[in-house]
Amino acid sequence: MLTRTPDNRQTNDASVPRRDWTRGEAAALYALPFNDLLFRAQTVHRANFDPNRVQKSQLLSIKTGGCAEDCGYCSQSAHHPSGLKASKLMEVERVLAAAKKAKDGGATRYCMGAAWREPKNRDMDAVVAMVEGVKAMGLETCMTLGMLSDEDIARLKTAGLDYYNHNIDTSERYYSEIISTRTFADRLDTLERVRTAGMKVCSGGIIGMGETENDRVDMLVTLATLDQHPESVPINMLIAIPGTPLENTPPIDPIDFVRTIALARIMMPRSFVRLSAGRTEMSDELQALCFFAGANSIFVGDTLLTTDNPGEDKDEALFRRLGIKGLESEANVATRQTTATRACDVTDPTNEGARVQTG
Repeated sequence: MLTRTPDNRQTNDASVPRRDWTRGEAAALYALPFNDLLFRAQTVHRANFDPNRVQKSQLLSIKTGGCAEDCGYCSQSAHHPSGLKASKLMEVERVLAAAKKAKDGGATRYCMGAAWREPKNRDMDAVVAMVEGVKAMGLETCMTLGMLSDEDIARLKTAGLDYYNHNIDTSERYYSEIISTRTFADRLDTLERVRTAGMKVCSGGIIGMGETENDRVDMLVTLATLDQHPESVPINMLIAIPGTPLENTPPIDPIDFVRTIALARIMMPRSFVRLSAGRTEMSDELQALCFFAGANSIFVGDTLLTTDNPGEDKDEALFRRLGIKGLESEANVATRQTTATRACDVTDPTNEGARVQTG
């Protein structure tokens, strides 16, 4: 498959990331015959990942409801009569206990979300302790806390936060139809400052909010033309929650949803593309198509912040049917390889065995 490098040189390497995508190129890919699009996406996927491994992450709402933002899709907004009661920030011990349970269940990344426009100074000590505690368990850490000050970013970086999640949600054109309390530029600014601090970025959007196909394409073009692609790209299917402005939005066509997954995979070849919210409304067959299109990360557990998730048993049954296994975390792989190397050093003074086992 012919692609171009960031400096516009042509290449046949499907693993080379590009940051010069145009809307026309992306729209043409999205409009390909479905089988051709999936073939392209699967080719890119196999060039960069094991196609039969899917990362398991778990998401916990550490502070629910009462958010000052007016995001039209969100039950946690104080602007919408969704019936959700606001809660205080969870105790650190409860968060760490939930993280240990998630790790025991096979999760390799632990994501913590707070319904804030931005965190308050009084909450940051507890937030930092959560990051440090989860990190000490060998889990990858991710947080979503809204907009951040430079001081917040520095403290999270020092605590060892691996990923910061801040979705752009939709295209710049459609953004103001969904949110009025924060601008599209605000979101991009937060992503840039997190990246500059040296943390990895998790950013994606929500599909099925009444946007056009061009809006979906434009959202992915925005992400794929950042100075560095987000390491994680969550693609959510709208859950139309009663009491929110989008509660009566018609569901997206499943084939269009798969097209969006495939386009994300082609445009951001080395990113984890996460099949996120909305899986309770997806058939096993639709999820299988999404995995074939390049999705290689899911949230496990019974809930996602305030909405339902398929649950561990159902996910495991689907994985068995598809021959998919969970992905080990980078920390676990490094620990296993170090252990193997030490064992070889003891039994093989030349260390030839270590080279064989660790590659």
